[in-house]
Amino acid sequence: MTKVQSAPISLAVAGAVAATLLGVVAVYWHESWLPAVGWLAALGYLVISNFLLLRGLQRRLTSQFGSANVVTAVRSTLVGVITGIVVASFVAPIPAALLVALVVPALLLDAVDGWVARRTNSASELGARFDMEVDAFLLLALSAYVSQTLGVWVLAIGVMRYAFVVAGWNFPWLRRQLPFRYWRKVVTAVQGIALTIAATGLLPVFDVVLVAIALALLIESFGRDVVWLAARSGRAARSEGDSRGDGEHDNADRVDHDRLRHEGEAPLLGNAE
Repeated sequence: MTKVQSAPISLAVAGAVAATLLGVVAVYWHESWLPAVGWLAALGYLVISNFLLLRGLQRRLTSQFGSANVVTAVRSTLVGVITGIVVASFVAPIPAALLVALVVPALLLDAVDGWVARRTNSASELGARFDMEVDAFLLLALSAYVSQTLGVWVLAIGVMRYAFVVAGWNFPWLRRQLPFRYWRKVVTAVQGIALTIAATGLLPVFDVVLVAIALALLIESFGRDVVWLAARSGRAARSEGDSRGDGEHDNADRVDHDRLRHEGEAPLLGNAE
C-alpha cells in the first residue's frame, strides 16, 4: 500500500509547489502576491481531496494506483491551484489569462485519463468516481469565478451536482446506479468550454448566451436522469407491492387450506368419540 499512497500525496506536494510558483509569476507580472485566502483554499482542496482519495483506495484494498488515476490526480492538482486563484479573485484582481492557462490543460486532461484507462485496461469504479468529482469541483470553481461578471445564476452549473447528491440523502432512489450515457460527458465538456470562454471576458455578449445554453443542457441531462430514476423507483415499488401481495395471497390460501383441513377432521373426531 505504500506505493499506492505515495502517488496522491506526492501530487499534493506538487500542487503546493505549483501554488508557490504562481506567487513568483504574480510578482513577475507586477501583481500582488496571491492573497492568503487563495493559498488556504488551494492547500485545503489538495489536502481534503487526497485524503478522500486515499480512504477510497484503502477501502477497496487497491494494489496499484494506475496510470489513468495518475492523470486524474495531476488534473486534480491543477484544480486545486485553480480553486486558490478563484477564491483569491474575490478579494484581489487576478489575471484572467493565468486562470485560463491552467483551466485549458485541466479540461484537456479530462479526455486523456479516460483514453489511458481504456488503453491500459485499468478502468475502475473508483477511477470513474475520482474523475467525476474532479470534474464537478472544477465546474464549481469556474462557475464561481464567472458569476462575478455574469451573475449569481451561473452558480447553478457548479452547484447542481452537489444539490443532486444532497437530494439523494433524503430520497434514496436518487442514489441508484445510473446507466452509462456518453451524453453526460459531452454536457460536462460543454460546461467547461462555455465557462472558460466566459472567464476570458473577450466575448461579453456571446458568453452570456453560451453559458445559458450550457446551463440548459445541464438541466436537461440531470432532468433525464431524475426521470429515469423516478420511473425505475416506481417500477421497483410496484414489483415489491406485487411480491407482498402474492405473499399475502399465499398466506391466505394457506390459512384457508388449514381451516378446511381442520373442518374435515372435526367430524371424524366426533364420530370417533
